[in-house]
Amino acid sequence: MKGAEAVQQHYSNSMALLLSLLFFASALFFLLKLNGQRAKKPDVPPSPPKLPLIGNLHQLGTLPHRSLRSLAGKYGPLMLLYLGRIPTLIVSSAEMAEQIMKTNDLIFASRPSMTGAKELLYGCTDVGFASYGEYWRQVRKMCVVELLSIKRVNSFRSIMEEEVGLMIERISHSSSTGAAVNLTELFLSLTSGSIARAALGKKYEGEGEEGRNKFADLVKESEVLLGAFSVGDYFPSLAWVDVVTGLRGKLKRNSGELDRFLDQVIEQHLMRPSDGCDVGKQRDFVDVMLQVQKDSNSDIHLTRDNIKAIILDMFTGGTDTTALTLEWVMAELAKHPNVMKKAQGEVRRVVDVKANISEEHLYQLNYMKFIIKETLRLHPPAPLLVPRESTTNVMIQNFYIPPKTRVFINAYAIGRDPTSWENPEEFLPERFANNSIDFKGQDFQFIPFGAGRRGCPGLSFAITSLELALANLLYWFDWELPQGVTEEDLDMSEALGLTVHKELPLYLVPKHHFS
Repeated sequence: MKGAEAVQQHYSNSMALLLSLLFFASALFFLLKLNGQRAKKPDVPPSPPKLPLIGNLHQLGTLPHRSLRSLAGKYGPLMLLYLGRIPTLIVSSAEMAEQIMKTNDLIFASRPSMTGAKELLYGCTDVGFASYGEYWRQVRKMCVVELLSIKRVNSFRSIMEEEVGLMIERISHSSSTGAAVNLTELFLSLTSGSIARAALGKKYEGEGEEGRNKFADLVKESEVLLGAFSVGDYFPSLAWVDVVTGLRGKLKRNSGELDRFLDQVIEQHLMRPSDGCDVGKQRDFVDVMLQVQKDSNSDIHLTRDNIKAIILDMFTGGTDTTALTLEWVMAELAKHPNVMKKAQGEVRRVVDVKANISEEHLYQLNYMKFIIKETLRLHPPAPLLVPRESTTNVMIQNFYIPPKTRVFINAYAIGRDPTSWENPEEFLPERFANNSIDFKGQDFQFIPFGAGRRGCPGLSFAITSLELALANLLYWFDWELPQGVTEEDLDMSEALGLTVHKELPLYLVPKHHFS
């Protein structure tokens, strides 16, 4: 028995030793593997220190494009922030923008789901905020080919000319009194009128509380709501807080009123003759989309809500953008009177005395085009563009970017990057004289309208409107600052929303040049 017990004891001791060795070996293997995994795990882009729960939200400030530019100066042009629970990539150089918008454009072609866009744009079934996929490809194709082609934009030229003419008449009346005019208000009226006539067929003026003024107010409110801070966008599990703050209620009320108005517009179009358009009347965006909806051979099936979402896209993406760019142009010219005089000299030299400004005239106004470019470089309408989202993991400059990462491309920082621009803070239109740099998405140091698959489809409409309006403003009037205001005093402070406009309205005094 003692021998058996000794054997049993030896066996037990051996098993204990073996198990101990196996446990030690397993633990060592696990630690080595874990260490190897850690060693092999790719680096993510540099990040500033973050706070518990809120991450880097506190570092955005009231003007995020400026705050993020400052942070990029310390942490680099590819920077990872945590905005609440959302990993967010901040892109601040032309080289990194090209990586996102060209080299890896397909991976970053989608949009994050945002509270305001979901509520106001019918579940993001517009063009600007729709997720990347077959629906988005088809509606973008429709916009580019049917709604916003150069041919279609040229067909709206008479509308633009008439609306610019109305603006010039209003300014002429003010010039006879010597009063300063609120250009901010005039430019919004100009762009909303042009887009309303192109998209809806008319401006709906004088039609009671459902008229254009009501619609314009609703669109302006929707732009504010689209740019409003939503807790749910950064803390998905706390989306209910948007109900408590009242944001959800405001979104539902605004979307409901817009929906009722657009339903009336569509019904009016459907009541037209069977061809969908009055004889001899120009086809507007609603006409075109209703025709696409009826076309059994069309690749896309448009619902009524889809049509309404795309209409709202045109207004939110076009009205404010063009108006605020005109505002910034005139503000910069008021601060730089020598530049204004040079531009006025060019326009008046090209255009015959008291003649209507034609497309041929605009083609020759090179210096004016430089002024527009320089203004867009310094004041991109949406300085962080519309956010993108990665659909899968990707490596950029040896940095690992996980899927579902939100991406902000800081067009403001890129336009003022000293590695791309000499004297980047100065207003120097001449910098565009000896190069072919343009805003059409091929030059990544200059991307006020984005680039790649998600570039702005309404670029042609916006620039045509902008050039026509600016040429007329420079041709017909000389401009002065209000009494007591100097060039140095002119306030250029920014106010943030969906777009960035002047914090204070722009008032200038017009003097009719040909009086």
